[in-house]
Amino acid sequence: MTGCYFFDSLCCDVGRSGESMHVQPIQVAIVEDDPGLLRALTRLLRVHGFHVGEFTSAESFLASGTTDTVNCLLVDIHLGGLSGIELRRTMIASMRPVPTIFMTAVDDQESRSQASEAGCTAYLVKPFHARDLMRAIRRACDTR
Repeated sequence: MTGCYFFDSLCCDVGRSGESMHVQPIQVAIVEDDPGLLRALTRLLRVHGFHVGEFTSAESFLASGTTDTVNCLLVDIHLGGLSGIELRRTMIASMRPVPTIFMTAVDDQESRSQASEAGCTAYLVKPFHARDLMRAIRRACDTR
């Protein structure tokens, strides 16, 4: 059985005997339609050593061809066009259930309920602390 151990933002697969087989950076895709927040999140994650893909819409993420290579999806719920919830459902329907962290500035019961039903790994209300985001990403990658 293999496990996933985190050293800052690196993922290291460990074999049965405990020897390290390889180390690879965690791939995070951010889908956020606010350019300033997208830039800030990208910088934050890169400083922590993550490889980051930036997308301003769910449609651009789906068209990117990177849906099979990401370890974690950080997505705004309320996007123009396809919503973050709809993106998650599309990924599941396409047999690509990437662990997903939802973020929103509009925290209401309907958003929470939809996020939960869609199978989110974490739900963050903007503005959120960087440490909460890092914990959520590590939890998401543990479930993969």
